[in-house]
Amino acid sequence: MGPPVTELTDRARDIFRAVVDGYVATGVPVGSKTIAVASGLNLSPASIRGVMQELEELGLLASPHTSAGRIPTERGLRLFVDGMMQALEPSAEERATIESRVGYHGPVEEALAATTAALSGLSACAGLVMVPKRELALRSIGFVGLSPDQAMAVLVSEDGSVENRVIQLPAGMTQSALIEAGNYMTATLGGLTLAEARARIERQLVEERAELDVAARTLVERGLAVWSEDGARRPVFIVRGQSRLIDAAAAADLDRVRDLLDDLEGKQEIANLLDSASAGDATRIFIGAENKLFALSGSSVIARPFRGAGGRVVGVVGVIGPTRLNYARVVPMVDFTAATLARLMG
Repeated sequence: MGPPVTELTDRARDIFRAVVDGYVATGVPVGSKTIAVASGLNLSPASIRGVMQELEELGLLASPHTSAGRIPTERGLRLFVDGMMQALEPSAEERATIESRVGYHGPVEEALAATTAALSGLSACAGLVMVPKRELALRSIGFVGLSPDQAMAVLVSEDGSVENRVIQLPAGMTQSALIEAGNYMTATLGGLTLAEARARIERQLVEERAELDVAARTLVERGLAVWSEDGARRPVFIVRGQSRLIDAAAAADLDRVRDLLDDLEGKQEIANLLDSASAGDATRIFIGAENKLFALSGSSVIARPFRGAGGRVVGVVGVIGPTRLNYARVVPMVDFTAATLARLMG
């Protein structure tokens, strides 16, 4: 742990902030001459170098390679985020961009993906969102014949979203059997989730209480099997904007970028990290090696849970990028996105 920010002198805090601001803006080490010219501190480069050396000895700054400039360490960034950061609220235009994606008309997953893409674009990071496997409540199920051995199963959920799947038909299936199976499923399963629907159908078929002929019964079983399988594979983790992680500064460190993209491919590990952020209401900030997942890539994650009806946590939204994130700008943006998604899921 580094020293508390209150233990730094005013001069040290000002110079440290100047290094952080310069590094976040450019991605390159910040030198004493740059600070002397741009910061308005009225200090000589020699005086600034002396303070920077002290900050390096405290573990807050580092001098990479042979550069005369300094960059904040992960410990320094943690000190900055926890004790010095002044949040910059999203602009009216940025808020409108995020809210317009949440208002997308269609399946919830598409609205989540669109919102994540908007957050990615505004933050210049990769956007992340994780939601539980969604239990669709059914409104109706129907079957449309495509050929003698195939039909389109059409599922309409209570939120109005429509999804289609092609299924194989039993031999000898007639149009009347397709209609009978669809009518039976809609009348029997309306308002139930897929899991509840499958349990009810299986129970009725076992107890011989389903008034269906053999062909329609087989179709009902196959239809529910297709939808249940699909539901089990529903994406719970969405990533958008990976290409934004490769900027001019990152291009000089391709190994780090490669490690970061590999981290994103390991979706389950990232999902586990986001899940750990779902406890409580606060925004969580993971900086570099504070989480072993990012020890190689030197990445940061900013994540915040959002709640749905009844105040229950229904997901986590956030961003991932290099440790030189503009935390003051991105943290409030993630907070606003979480609040907006809460309205979508409420």
